[in-house]
Amino acid sequence: MRILFIVDELSKLELSGDTSYALMLETVARDHELWTCQVGHLGLEGNDAVASAQRTTAVLAESPSEAFSCDERETHSLSFFGAVFMRADPPLNVEYLHATWILDHGRGKTVLVNDPRGLREYNEHLSILSFPEFIPPTIVTRSESRLREFLGEQDGSIILKPVDGFGGLGIFLVRDGDPNTSSIIETSTQGGQIWTMAQRYLPEAKLGDKRIILVDGEPIGAVLRVPPKGEARDNLHVGGRADKTELTPKELEIIAAVKPVLQEYGQILVGLDVIGDTLTEINITSPTGIRHISKLDGINAAAPVLACVEAKAKALGLAG
Repeated sequence: MRILFIVDELSKLELSGDTSYALMLETVARDHELWTCQVGHLGLEGNDAVASAQRTTAVLAESPSEAFSCDERETHSLSFFGAVFMRADPPLNVEYLHATWILDHGRGKTVLVNDPRGLREYNEHLSILSFPEFIPPTIVTRSESRLREFLGEQDGSIILKPVDGFGGLGIFLVRDGDPNTSSIIETSTQGGQIWTMAQRYLPEAKLGDKRIILVDGEPIGAVLRVPPKGEARDNLHVGGRADKTELTPKELEIIAAVKPVLQEYGQILVGLDVIGDTLTEINITSPTGIRHISKLDGINAAAPVLACVEAKAKALGLAG
């Protein structure tokens, strides 16, 4: 089977923790043809979604120059591929939106991971609001005065994050009495011009943020991301530490609740973020954690992803 990965430039991938790279290696290990391209290489020929892609070789290595080699670019319909992984990193800007419209034309012709309708409509931050029983007190507003009120309502500690943010960018811990509070609120809302999500600060965050990887709604593993000293964020690329962890009964309850919605939106590969048994994000664009789970648990966490995709392609009768 031919499998296409729509990713950022291969030369810019941080291989040590990159989930796309792990999935590419598993693609090759399972004797599938690996193809790659970037978002800008997508297009439409009439009603047919196409990609100017390169057949790619991927091997285990420390640097992209050693890991990848690519043939000349060829243009193919997405139906040429048995599966297409949309793994371009956010932000969800106009280019990304247009890409989801193009990918819509590949639905039913290939296995889309993840379905573009969900990528477009199921906001990673706002989606948790559908599960109020599992989330911290949360508001979304442009109002600076409302954010100050909310800060007081939540015992003087809240987290601010941009609605379209990713990778920990633009996230602030705001505490009542901090002389920078007004400046942070103004920056987060750009002076009341953009919507900002505010959540009650969870003290358990000091112990870490658990990333749970789901494949078609089922958990395949998790990693605990522990923030470095003096840092409110635990994202691994800003210095967070990856620790081995297990799922709790409460987390299994959360997974059971979100699974039907994820399946409704065609979201096959998903990362849930949980702090102290509280759901904080549902990541669907390019969730990471596969390589860390594999290393910490001594398993091949990429294998269930490819096995699921193979089964879906077979069920649809796709030969690509």
